[in-house]
Amino acid sequence: MKILMVCLGNICRSPLAHGIMEQMAIERGLDWEIESAGTGDWHVGEAPDRRSIRAAKNHGIDISTQVCRLFSISDFDYYDHIFVMDKSNLSDILAKARDKEDEKKVRLLLGDKIVPDPYYDDTQFEPVFKMIEQGCSDIIQQLTAI
Repeated sequence: MKILMVCLGNICRSPLAHGIMEQMAIERGLDWEIESAGTGDWHVGEAPDRRSIRAAKNHGIDISTQVCRLFSISDFDYYDHIFVMDKSNLSDILAKARDKEDEKKVRLLLGDKIVPDPYYDDTQFEPVFKMIEQGCSDIIQQLTAI
């Protein structure tokens, strides 16, 4: 199983989702490949935001070696599932979809809810971590029940 997590800049939410899902998959013995990307190119080549690194570290997850990258059309070919953090990310990725098969791979991480961007509020990184953690747990349950 190959999963891609996507947010706007690939420095806050999607690196957290990448790290959380990867850790959960390892703990459950799942042979899954997890990566993350952004819809914007401002931070390409950079590490995740220090506040995301800290939030993950507080829960025993190291995301400090991740490197920001931009979403690519070829990601539709490589990944089985593409989870986005909010409706803007959803529309950005769906706009790049080439066909219905691409579209079927894309959905919000939290079902019908969004993961708010914590970038402008230091106090939101922990609540966002918890939201993503629950979303990843739900996804694992859904995908392993198939």
